[in-house]
Parts: sequence; structure tokens; C-alpha cells
Amino acid sequence: MDLMIKNGTIVTEKEMFRGDIAVKDGIIAAIGKNLSDIPCENVVDAEGKLVLPGAIDAHTHLAMPFGGTISADGYYAGTRAAACGGTTTVFDFALQDFNEKMLDVVKRRDALAAPEAAVDYAFHVGVKDVHGDLLDSMKEAVEFGVPSFKVFMVYDFGVTDGVFYQVLEKAKEIGALICVHAENNELVNTLVERYTSEGKTAPWYHYMSRPEFVEAEADFRAISWAKSLDAPLYIVHLANKKGVEYVAKAKEEGYQIYAETCPQYLNFTCDVYKRDDARNFVCSPPMKGQESQDALWKALKQGVIDTVATDHCPFQQSEKDWGKDDFRKIPNGCAGVENMYPYMLAKANNGELTFMKAVEVCSSNPARIFGCTQKGSLTIGKDADIVIYDPEKDFTVACETMHSDYDHTIWEGTKLHGYPVKTFSRGRLVYDNGEFKGEPGWGKLIKRSLSPKNLK
Repeated sequence: MDLMIKNGTIVTEKEMFRGDIAVKDGIIAAIGKNLSDIPCENVVDAEGKLVLPGAIDAHTHLAMPFGGTISADGYYAGTRAAACGGTTTVFDFALQDFNEKMLDVVKRRDALAAPEAAVDYAFHVGVKDVHGDLLDSMKEAVEFGVPSFKVFMVYDFGVTDGVFYQVLEKAKEIGALICVHAENNELVNTLVERYTSEGKTAPWYHYMSRPEFVEAEADFRAISWAKSLDAPLYIVHLANKKGVEYVAKAKEEGYQIYAETCPQYLNFTCDVYKRDDARNFVCSPPMKGQESQDALWKALKQGVIDTVATDHCPFQQSEKDWGKDDFRKIPNGCAGVENMYPYMLAKANNGELTFMKAVEVCSSNPARIFGCTQKGSLTIGKDADIVIYDPEKDFTVACETMHSDYDHTIWEGTKLHGYPVKTFSRGRLVYDNGEFKGEPGWGKLIKRSLSPKNLK
């Protein structure tokens, strides 16, 4: 064996038990009690610690052009930070250019990612243009191993309702899954124009121009179209109470509707937009009120929300400062890829949810939904993506101890009881108690396929 992790408490999405894990050639080869009879020179003692599957962040924007700049973390910095937070698989959104075929989008972005990625990665294609044969080119991407796509209902590159419907229809035909950023673009533009014409340009009006009902109405439309076609739908960064109710109803009716939320919505409310550093919290959709946050936590515990991901899209402080006095100029996005798993595990550690639920929403569910068949579980035959977690380690988040390329974080000063101390990517140690141990180019592209069996 290449690696033996002994004496830890193994956590899966269904149970916790004391045991050992043996790894050979990057794959979990054995799980059991007292595996000391199996010869292995590299033995890690996990006494008093939890042993969990690496997290899967199904929503990041690395090296993403947006708002007149590019997000602060490229593929190396973003995946390095992921490893140091216990995330061993990162999904990035590869945004289509106009007149570009979907597979070409994937290959263009993979050329950037392959030499830089420090953990394994996958892509969703962000759809902008479906004219001519571009809609049919979705099939080529699916056959290549990228069966998930995203549509934006907002921004100047967002799709029309008719294009969204066509993409859903095509996805149903070719076995793909559509992710959606759901906000009502017309309402956002109308409210932005109203507030700015009144001289109301502080970051608070970012929230006021994208309040709860602006997101909820778009959630309802998106779900309605998916239901009409019986096409699976994944709602990214769900942040509002009414949207939770629409998702719950669709699930009760038997439709394949999935919902993701993010740590920032679970931890912060719209009150952050009243702070002196409010501009740093500007993301879309914005954090909502306490009632929505309470609904998100309840939905997460009940299984209405399936996954937690980050929407990791940080920018430098100087870039956020562009909009200090005009929220329209603030690049939308916040950091999170290094904070997600530690945050959720700390919530489990203090009893707000179970460790099994944290593993479910951060690892096993995204693996199942997006077809990562080798990921998401501590199971014999799967990749040895493993995190060792010390439930007694106290950690305070500070920008200087993070492993991204940004120069500030919304998580500054957050105190966590319990923290990851080791991360293994396919059996290789990539993080060790505060120190990154990986290297660019280690990560590999995960090719996936979806089936009704995966999505149930």
C-alpha cells in the first residue's frame, strides 16, 4: 500500500465509524478496523480526528473576465486554495464566446487549466449563443464528458427566455443538466435605473435593486419551464425563502429539480450592505434578509437544498473600490473556495447539523448529481480524495493565512472550532496543517456522464 490512515473516525454521508483506510495507486483499496497486517511505509495516525471525503465545489469562476477585470484567482491559485480548505474537486464555468461551439469552449479553458490545476477539476459550459448549429453542438460537449451547462437570466450576456427554453429542451434530448442563475433581468435593470436616478448609489442599493422577489420570480419561471419539459434543472446559489418553497414543491411533485446554496448566504444577511466595507460583499444574487437565511438552513437540513458550493469569484480590493460610491461599478463576487468545507464542518462540530449532512451536501450529492463517479465518497475503488479534520483545532480566518491570490476576504475574522489538517488528492498529500504541499499540473480533468440513475 502507498498510504494508510489509521485510528480515525471515518465519516460518510450515512454513518460515522472508527476505522482505517488503505490507499494504493491513488485509489481506496481497503477500509476496515485494524488494517495493520497490510504492509505500508506511509502511515498517518488520525487518532482523535475525523476522516472525510474531499469536498466538491461545483461552482467557481476562476480567471473569469467580469466587470472590466478578471477574477483574482486563476486555476493554480484557486485550486491551491481549494486543497487547503479540504476541497479536492473544483468545477469551473467555461463561458462561451459568441459564435463558439460548446466543445471548443471546453478545450479553450482546459488549455488554461491543465498546466495549473493543483486538484482535479471539471467544467460546466456557460451558454450565451445558440444560433445556427451552436445549440446542437451541446451534444459534442456531452459526448466529450461535459454534460452540464449554465444559463444566466441576468447580465448583458444572459440568455432570453426563449433561448433558455431551447437549451432545456436540448438538454433533455441529449442527457445533460442545465444550471441556472435565476434573477429577473428586467426588474434588476428597472430598479437600478430608478435608484441611481435618485442618487442612491451606495452598496446598499445593490441589494435593494435585487431583493428577494427579483430572484424568487425567476426561480418560479425557471422551474416552470423545466417542469413543462420534464427536464432536470439545477438552481445555483439559491438565496431566498420563496425560491426554497418553489423548489420544495417541485420536488414533492416528483420533478428532478436541484438546489445549491452558498456559505455566504448561510452566514451573512443583507445587513452587510450597511457596513463600511459593504462593497466587498457585493455578489449576485446578494445576501438576503434573516427570514431567507433561516429558510435556507431549514431547507438544507431537510434535503430541499441538495448542495453547498461557493460561487468563488474574488476581486482585489482596489477593484472593489471602483464602486465605493456607485454600486454599478463593483465587480460582483466574493471568495469562498478555501472556506466552504471548514465552515460547514465547523457548523457540524457545534451541533447545528450532522457531519454526515455536511459530507452529503459538500461531497456526495455534487458527485452524484454531476456524474463524478470516482468522487464524493470514502468507498473502496473510488479516488483517495481524503480530508483529515481536527475537531479541536481553533482557527480564525485571515487573508494572510489563506492560499488565494486576493488581498481581502469577506471571511476575515471568522472563528472556527475544528479545521482540516491534511488533504489528500488521489492519495497524494496536497495540504498539511497550514502548508500547501501540491503542485500545478497535478489536477486532471474529470470527464463525466449523466444518467437517470445518477440524478435520482
